[in-house]
Amino acid sequence: MRTGHEAQSDTSTRARILDATHEVLARKGRSKLNLSDVATAAKISRPTLYRFFSSKESLLAAFAGYEQAKIVAALDAATEGLTGQARLDAVLNYIVRLQAQGTYSLSRLVEVEPDYVLDEVARVLPIMRRFIGKLLEGDDIEVKSATIVRLAVSHYLIGGDDKDTFLAQLRHAAGIHPVDGA
Repeated sequence: MRTGHEAQSDTSTRARILDATHEVLARKGRSKLNLSDVATAAKISRPTLYRFFSSKESLLAAFAGYEQAKIVAALDAATEGLTGQARLDAVLNYIVRLQAQGTYSLSRLVEVEPDYVLDEVARVLPIMRRFIGKLLEGDDIEVKSATIVRLAVSHYLIGGDDKDTFLAQLRHAAGIHPVDGA
């Protein structure tokens, strides 16, 4: 039976592996990613990595879920206690902050592995549209959510506009005005 410390250590090691996966993916792409490089980046042994992930495919599947869970947790924190337009505006601000931090700038990965990025974008688009759609009110919710998501993806891929302009574009697509003078 595992103690609480061992379970926490497993969670921490798993997170280090998945964070290292992001680093290796950005450098080498999906096709050249190998478990040895991930183990090295995570500062663990290969047998330790294999204890968590038996194959590249299982690692990449876990990585996709891990990244999605981190975004959901951050969105929950950003919108805690908010409703209506204020909640939507907080989500739009989060999207801008994420792009401004460079955390989800896909341009580096596009250079290394464009097919992987396109596959991931295609997988995530419907999830993002549904999430944003739940926050919108009024007419044309599907069109508005699709526009917001595609605008965000284009900024993650290419960037270009400053964060204030990006936020103004998102708000315009959502049909809202700044909340509390933001």
